[in-house]
Amino acid sequence: MVKRFIFIFLALNLLVLSGGVDHAEAKARRSFSEVDQKLKLLNKPALKSIKSEDGDIIDCVDIYKQPAFDHPALRNHTIQKKPNFNYSDETLRTKNGSSSPAAPPLSQTWQKSGSCPEGTVAIRRTQREDLLRVASLEHLGRDGPPQYSSALNTTYKNGSFVYLNNGTRVEITEFAGHSSAFLITAGYNYIGARGFVNVWSPRVESLDDYSSGQIWLKHGLESVEAGWMVNPKLFGDTRTRLFGRWTLDGYQKTGCINQFCAGFVQTSKRVALGAVIEPLSQRGGAQYEISIRMDHDPDSGSWWLQAGDEILGYWPGSILNYLRQSAIVVQWGGDVYSQKVKGSKPHTATAMGSGEWPTGLWGIASYINQPRIVDYSLQVKYPEWVHSFSEEPDCYATYNYQKSLAFEPVFYFGGPGRNKYCT
Repeated sequence: MVKRFIFIFLALNLLVLSGGVDHAEAKARRSFSEVDQKLKLLNKPALKSIKSEDGDIIDCVDIYKQPAFDHPALRNHTIQKKPNFNYSDETLRTKNGSSSPAAPPLSQTWQKSGSCPEGTVAIRRTQREDLLRVASLEHLGRDGPPQYSSALNTTYKNGSFVYLNNGTRVEITEFAGHSSAFLITAGYNYIGARGFVNVWSPRVESLDDYSSGQIWLKHGLESVEAGWMVNPKLFGDTRTRLFGRWTLDGYQKTGCINQFCAGFVQTSKRVALGAVIEPLSQRGGAQYEISIRMDHDPDSGSWWLQAGDEILGYWPGSILNYLRQSAIVVQWGGDVYSQKVKGSKPHTATAMGSGEWPTGLWGIASYINQPRIVDYSLQVKYPEWVHSFSEEPDCYATYNYQKSLAFEPVFYFGGPGRNKYCT
């Protein structure tokens, strides 16, 4: 009787286990099917493909067949080949002892291996392994499933305030999973921003973390952003890459980084979002920058993105809400994304900027030189009112350093993350 019971028990367990295996295999097949469907959606047919020495593949896609036009609001969109505005810009850079006299042209590794023909745009191909790394295809190019602050049960919170140097109080919106350090200006309707962003390759501790140096233009929870980032989950390595980003709701359900969702209309065949930037700054050695600028087209409501001398494309006004009119906040600085920030112990060791404190200054710390705004005066100028702010000053700090009254301030930012003060 006992032997018969044992046999039945083992047979039942075998059925359960085999059913579990079958279920896992079915789930895997379904997952691969979803991945392949997503790849087909993201990777449009290429007229030419370029294999880069860093492992990337750059597809030269017909400008009229790029991923942007999968967005419902862009189905009948007419492409703008160039901006409809011309804001007067400075022709000389201030040589203030804190920056190189001029940033070299933006260089990407893939450009050594070929170029895209006229009528196409350069788009980094998304590989299957890129999609298998992410937790959710639905949140591809965002921060993953929404995180919630344990204290407030919300993905973002207000409550921190900064005071600009004219006494204006500005409320800061902080997002769960993000720790930012930046120079901020507010109080006007901004229609442009730019700056020379020092390029580094900061340490990133976890596959789920990322670190960036960038410029934000904001209106409420909406923002358009651009700069460089190190994002191993999204790109599969720790190389420094060019990025652009948009969101309407604080990174939750709308927008994404680069072209991982429909929205950004690319016009450039020479520069690819997501491609590797070179060369990089070295501690105590040569320093390199990329010029980032974003400008609003009042006719269409679009925001144009330019990196170096190359206009990359634009976020169309038809996919935006408040930003279709203007931005009301501009920020320059760095951002670390991790599940181990703001009260989590241990804190992430993912670095921001160069990974050094801003007081190290030129050659040591990461900086943004010549931050500029454009308002309705249509002049490109240093913001009249600014304040530097860090959400976690013991982890990542700021320093708006001015050598003397004869020199313009240079904004330094960054830090190591986890240290004896940031645990």
